[in-house]
Amino acid sequence: MAEKSKILIIGATGYIGKFIVEASSKHGHPTFVLVRETTASDPKKSEIIQNFKNLGVSLVYGDIYNHESLVNAIKQVDVVISAVGATAIADQVKIIAAIKEVGTIKRFLPSEFGGDVDSMTAVEPAASLMVEKVKVRRIVESEGIPYTYVVSNGFAGYFLRTLGQLDNLDATAPPREKVAILGEGNLKASFVKEEDIATYTIQAVDDPRTLNKILHIIPPANVLSFDELVSLWESKIGKTLEKTYIQEERLLQNIHDSPMPFKLLLAIFHAIFVNGMTLSIDTSSGAEASEIYPEAYREEKEVNL
Repeated sequence: MAEKSKILIIGATGYIGKFIVEASSKHGHPTFVLVRETTASDPKKSEIIQNFKNLGVSLVYGDIYNHESLVNAIKQVDVVISAVGATAIADQVKIIAAIKEVGTIKRFLPSEFGGDVDSMTAVEPAASLMVEKVKVRRIVESEGIPYTYVVSNGFAGYFLRTLGQLDNLDATAPPREKVAILGEGNLKASFVKEEDIATYTIQAVDDPRTLNKILHIIPPANVLSFDELVSLWESKIGKTLEKTYIQEERLLQNIHDSPMPFKLLLAIFHAIFVNGMTLSIDTSSGAEASEIYPEAYREEKEVNL
């Protein structure tokens, strides 16, 4: 069996980053995370950092804004995965520059973990975010850096926890009385558990089939419309919810009136449920995760409210 690549994860303490770190470690990869010293000593991050240590993950102190520390971290590994948040997407050019200087990285996975930005259309502020992701793609390609782009589509744990109801992000379960449905409710989207996104991501890092390709995560049973998701929830609780359909004009006004980060979330939801996601795959440039890794796709990985 070939030796597994050493992986550096940047943005490891962020939302999806934590799952990727755990998947990397559990799949036997020597795993490194880039952390600021201030992050490591932050009481709010202490539980996450301790979990990394319990997993045997190596902490590498540095910052994407400190070129020397970034280069030193990248020199220790074979693969770099970026899971930086929205505000740092454009700054991934600094990671690219460090990878180029090191010259030995076998694969770079920039921070995507959403829809396919080369085919999605969005309103602001999501439009600018997608433009920055596209720019990162083109720079990676022009620099000749080996890559995989992970198009994970919707985060099931994040969206399904509230069934997309942004008025109560602290909710631990979908609503039981009323539900707001974005758009007409009939456009399909893919919703994947964060743990599964991380597993597929890690499986791709040493796979020649995903080299310089897009890894699309679109398990067939996880492709559902908003109406279908609501119907599944109603079946589970044995109750019909009062439904309100938020049409595009009102949704655009809500986006305009909302503060960040709700503005960004609403704009992303507009891209998904009004403009529609591209769920077809160009096999010349991409592959679907549940097809090439069938062993990782089991019944319990389907959407389950």
